[in-house]
Amino acid sequence: MIDRRSLFAGIAALPFAAPALAASGRYAISYTPDEWRRRLGADAYAVLREEATERPFTSPLNKEKRAGTFACRGCDLPLFSSAHKFESGTGWPSFWRPISREAIGTEVDRSFMMVRTEVHCSRCGGHQGHVFDDGPKPTGLRYCINGLSLKFIPAKAA
Repeated sequence: MIDRRSLFAGIAALPFAAPALAASGRYAISYTPDEWRRRLGADAYAVLREEATERPFTSPLNKEKRAGTFACRGCDLPLFSSAHKFESGTGWPSFWRPISREAIGTEVDRSFMMVRTEVHCSRCGGHQGHVFDDGPKPTGLRYCINGLSLKFIPAKAA
């Protein structure tokens, strides 16, 4: 039987468990750390698997204006549409909503002595960025996403 202390300790540890959960097979796509490193390269691995943040204003995706889809760099799952992208001025690609609620997952992030909502890919667990409540209408949300976490897939010309 679980006592209250064990229950609360387990709940408190959840925000730190995402990398371990991804490696444990909780997600549909799972690789060993070495396999992820080979597939992603050092910079994307640091962001997607170790929850690093790329430097602001460095991603070519900030300037991407074509119609298309932004997919997870780790597993190609479509996450965001160019129709929902906006200029936030923060230095990272920003979206006011994901393609679907099922495409992303969120967890509480208590790093850097603040509380934020982390966004990850629901298929591979790859860290994407964070979501904030200072975005434009209609959602009022700003999904602030690392460009290294994404790949852009242009829409096919009709």
